[in-house]
Amino acid sequence: MDRFEAMRTLVAAVDGGSLSAASRTLAVPLPTVSRRVSDLEAHLGSQLVVRTSRRLLLTEAGAAFVASSRRVLEELAEAERAASGEYRAPRGEVLVTAPIAFGVLNVAPVVHDFLAAYPEVTVRLVLSDGVIDLIENHIDVAVRIGRLPDSALLARRVGEVRWVVCASSDYLRRRGEPRALADLQGHDFIALEGLQRYRDWSFASEGTIHQLAVTPRFSVNTAEGVIGGAVAGLGIARVMSYQAAAGIRDGTLVPLLSDWAPPPFPVHLVHAAQQQQPLKLRAFLDFVAPRLQERLRIIAEQTPHANAVRRS
Repeated sequence: MDRFEAMRTLVAAVDGGSLSAASRTLAVPLPTVSRRVSDLEAHLGSQLVVRTSRRLLLTEAGAAFVASSRRVLEELAEAERAASGEYRAPRGEVLVTAPIAFGVLNVAPVVHDFLAAYPEVTVRLVLSDGVIDLIENHIDVAVRIGRLPDSALLARRVGEVRWVVCASSDYLRRRGEPRALADLQGHDFIALEGLQRYRDWSFASEGTIHQLAVTPRFSVNTAEGVIGGAVAGLGIARVMSYQAAAGIRDGTLVPLLSDWAPPPFPVHLVHAAQQQQPLKLRAFLDFVAPRLQERLRIIAEQTPHANAVRRS
C-alpha cells in the first residue's frame, strides 16, 4: 500500500464528501478509491470513516488522522517544490482570491501584467465576495477589504477604499445638490441590495458616526446596476470609491457630501506564513503590491473626501 496515495485519497474523499467525489477529483476508479481507504483502515487497525448513503462521516480517529495527513502532504509538497527548483525560479500556479468588483476593476489588470512578466507562472483568480478560508482551500493570496481579525496569516497593506455618495449632474440640476445630511430629505435614492435589504447609510462628522435610513426608489444587486441608475439620473447612490472613480473621472457622476465620508476600509494582501516562501509567491506579492498601491492612490485622488470639518 502506498500510504501517501492512501492519505491523498482519504483527504479528497473527506473534502468532497464522498468516495465518488474523490474518484472524480483524482481521476481514479471508484473501486480503487474504496480499496485505498479500506487498506488504510486495515493498516491502522482503526475505522476512519462511516459510509452513509449521502455522506462520508469521520470517526474521532479519522478526524485526527485527516488533520495529520494534511500536514504530512503539505510538507511533502513543499519538499517536491524545493527539489523541482520552484524556490530558484518563479514557476507554477498561484491561486488568488479577491472581491468580485474590486477583482475585475483592479486585481485582474495587474495579474495580466504579472503573467506577461513571468511566463512560467500561471494564476488562478477566484472572485468572490465571501471570505474564503486560505488554509482549507490552499489559497496562496487573498485580497481583503476591511478590518482584519487576529490570525496567523500575514498581511501587507496596499491602500484603502471608502464609501462615496454620488449622483449625475442632470439629477442635481433638477433636484439640487445636498451639502449636509438634512439636505437629503426628499431626494430619491439608489441602493445596492438583493434578497436581503441593507438600507442604513453611514456618515461621519467630527468623529461621530451617523446612520441614515434610506428608502430607495430603485435598488439592484450589483454595483454596476447602482452606478447605471445614478448615471441615468434616477437618484443619489452610494458605492465604493473604486466603483465610482471612473464615473467621477469622466464627469458622469458627481461626488456628494465628501466632508461627511465615514472612515475608510483598509485593503490588504493576505497570505499564510511559510518557513520557505515559494519564489512564485514572493514574485507575485512583490509585483502586485506596489501596483495595487498606485491604483488605490489614484482612486483616492479621484474620489475626494474630508472628515475633519463638514460643510454647512
